[in-house]
Amino acid sequence: MQAAGFSPKVQIPGTPEVQNPGESVEQLVSRLAREKARAIAETESVVVAGDTVVVLQGEILGKPNSPAHAEEMLNRLSGSTHRIVGGWCVCRGEEILYGVEACQVQFRDLSRTEISEYVQSGEPLDKAGGYGIQGGAGGFVSRFSGYWSNAIGLPLVPVTFSIEQLARR
Repeated sequence: MQAAGFSPKVQIPGTPEVQNPGESVEQLVSRLAREKARAIAETESVVVAGDTVVVLQGEILGKPNSPAHAEEMLNRLSGSTHRIVGGWCVCRGEEILYGVEACQVQFRDLSRTEISEYVQSGEPLDKAGGYGIQGGAGGFVSRFSGYWSNAIGLPLVPVTFSIEQLARR
């Protein structure tokens, strides 16, 4: 958001990030983004919230619960293509705009040493799929399509457009 010229105040809502039975990935991230925004919504301020997941062969890869789990995720992502699906929400009071964006990421084949060194950096432990494309894992990417900003947590094009729409009202 700062790169787009905004000076955000960051608040972290205590929204449980749990998939409901029968809920698609797109429905999940959209719902969580809206719930997070509503949890901190104010009538005067514009609130922006989002949720991002990594999907490999139909399975959601959440945040790893240990370094070993991060290594397991990265081994699975090595040499494969996966999706990053991000839900976003912009609201002010009762006014709400939201959507879902997806991008495709292909990782090159990764060596066990690369994976181990990356996990030892600590970077992947709080990130969906066990990696941060904007950090050390950027070098793992061999092909990418979609909004780059979606891969790092929030698709800036639709979000900034929505902020401008609400600000004009």
